Amino acid sequence: MKLEIQNVSKKYSQNKYGLQDFSLTVENGILGLLGPNGAGKSTLLRMIATVNRPSSGLISLNKNNIGKDPNYMRQQLGFLPQDFGVYPNLNAYEFLNYIAAVKGVGGKNLKNRISQLLEGLNLSAVAHRPIKGYSGGMKQRVGIAQALLNNPKVIIFDEPTVGLDPEERVNFRNLISNLALESIVILSSHIVSDIDTIADKVAIMKNGKLLLHGTQKELISEVTDAVFEVTIPKEQLPQFKQLNVVVSTSRNSEGITVRYITENPYENSIKKQATLEDAYLFTTKNN
Repeated sequence: MKLEIQNVSKKYSQNKYGLQDFSLTVENGILGLLGPNGAGKSTLLRMIATVNRPSSGLISLNKNNIGKDPNYMRQQLGFLPQDFGVYPNLNAYEFLNYIAAVKGVGGKNLKNRISQLLEGLNLSAVAHRPIKGYSGGMKQRVGIAQALLNNPKVIIFDEPTVGLDPEERVNFRNLISNLALESIVILSSHIVSDIDTIADKVAIMKNGKLLLHGTQKELISEVTDAVFEVTIPKEQLPQFKQLNVVVSTSRNSEGITVRYITENPYENSIKKQATLEDAYLFTTKNN
């Protein structure tokens, strides 16, 4: 599978763009899409999913223009949007049967497919209870299940871990790691920890533009020798933040320990191993 996004823009008004001149090629594996809220991640994903059309540019799957032939994408697509909704009076099993009918998924294996998804997402015990009684995390897992019903080859998750507890997040990561062997999986989040354990490649976005794209190792190399920690008096912190890219802070008996990124470290600073979060914050704060 090969998804190509070529010079795509989404224009809402004369001076407002949701996406600007965005180009990216995605093949089998997991692409982590990182960016702050308002970066354009959902705009991009909705266009890939053929929910919205680009104002300009081309999106193609295996050389097929999905703007001209959206059904080619839809037949192979699993999509969990950020604003996913359910029918509260249906139970999970009924809801998934309904979604299967909408997607044209059927056959003798459908019952087994639904049961496998419910079991894999730890929903079997509540599968016959109305969804209106589910927690937010349980509803989110129903959303993940519906995205996978048709054994899709292109799978899009927009902020999928919202509402999931730590154990459920691990289960979700294990599930999509297996799916990515033969599919394109695009996982969008503003939380780095949702991405750094599973993504084969990462794209960082801000203000509708692609800032950086590559493997995690390639992105981290941007700040490999520039991450430090130093302890400063707490009253110096506001000025320190104005002069440096601050990743995190923690209080202690001696003051404030600051993790920061710089080419000119302060005296007594300790060099630290760079992470994807360091690269992400450095990239978004400097562009």
